[in-house]
Amino acid sequence: MTQELAIMLICFVALLCLRVPIAFVLGVSTLVTAVALDYDFITLNLARDMANGIDSFALLAIPFFILAGEIMGSGGLARRLIELASVMVGRLPGGLALVNTITCMLFGAISGSAVAAVSSIGGTLIPEMNRKGYDRDFNIALTASAATTGLLIPPSNIMIVYALVAGNVSVAALFFAGILPGVVVGCCIMLVAFVICRMKGYAKNTEELERPSTPSFGRAFWGAFPSLLLVIIVLGGILGGIFTATEASAIAVLWALLLTVVFYRDLRPADLYGIILRAARTTAVVLFLVACSYAMSRLLTQEQVPQQVSAALLNLTDNPLVILLIINLTLLMVGVFMDMTPAVLIFTPIFLPIALSLGIDPVHFGIIMIANLSIGLLTPPVGTCLFVGAGVGKSDIVRVSRAMLPFYVVMFLALLLITFFAPLSMALPNLLK
Repeated sequence: MTQELAIMLICFVALLCLRVPIAFVLGVSTLVTAVALDYDFITLNLARDMANGIDSFALLAIPFFILAGEIMGSGGLARRLIELASVMVGRLPGGLALVNTITCMLFGAISGSAVAAVSSIGGTLIPEMNRKGYDRDFNIALTASAATTGLLIPPSNIMIVYALVAGNVSVAALFFAGILPGVVVGCCIMLVAFVICRMKGYAKNTEELERPSTPSFGRAFWGAFPSLLLVIIVLGGILGGIFTATEASAIAVLWALLLTVVFYRDLRPADLYGIILRAARTTAVVLFLVACSYAMSRLLTQEQVPQQVSAALLNLTDNPLVILLIINLTLLMVGVFMDMTPAVLIFTPIFLPIALSLGIDPVHFGIIMIANLSIGLLTPPVGTCLFVGAGVGKSDIVRVSRAMLPFYVVMFLALLLITFFAPLSMALPNLLK
């Protein structure tokens, strides 16, 4: 058994080093391990497992939320959110850094994509911050860090993926559970940004935004409010029992189309072809990842790997705090080398039973996993947000990684708070019961 799992690990690492796409890494590693375990192809049937992995009504929400995010991201949303954040905090010391953080939080929540937040908000605010004298690498690190909060603040595709793997976990409960942790992480990032701005003298000029270009609060609020209303419609509809999370994703697409094509008129009907094509490509990548990850998870479950890992951890210590710390450290290392979606699909079946044995609610554990793996989006060599941010900001990964250090620290501290203070995640979901 140990020998076959070692083969899986070696195959997995070797393919990653060869820069093979992660979905193919998962599929090939699973196939090689199954052959090493002497599975016949009737018993193995990877194609059936992959098909079963994406045969879920809940997964229908993913392509709709991806499409809604693409429409909103292409429809002038970033500019309106920047205007709103500017009139809220732009005049404070280090105001542009705070504007950047709040805008990334809002955009990430509405679009459901941290990468989209980095590219859209970063493409506008990083050059502006450079022009105002902020350090380029600090600007990139701040933008990338703040963008990850959109994965905790609903609607979030990764929460749908976790709910699918965990089983019997409400997507609505996960959506509400992520609100307060997402806000806490965002506030921690803002605090670090404010301190750095004061220490490095970025906060000396409190008139950082030219008054003629900054609208009044009322104008900025009403300009951005219809976009923010998307989150209210999704959460309010789910809470009120008007529609499910999957149905809410279709409502989100309809609302995004009405805003960008009819209300804002930033998109023409002819632009929708390219938007739908990009959304389809992203959906295909995500669902293929889900299919391959499900096949690997099923093989690991069949070989009782989760039970063995659980027994090993519980034999190591019976202290739930230590076990949770070990799980967090393991996931942090996983996030360095693996993207979030396959990590959730593979490690949820392994670690969730341990969490349940410790009396941790599966909704709370899902928020812990997402908050943890969000840090992996900022760490080389796989950190997607880090690489996109460096590309948008035109800087070097090594320099940006150094600028990320204080944000790593504060995000890890926020992770510990989310892990060991369950009411932060569970207060709002408990209101649904």
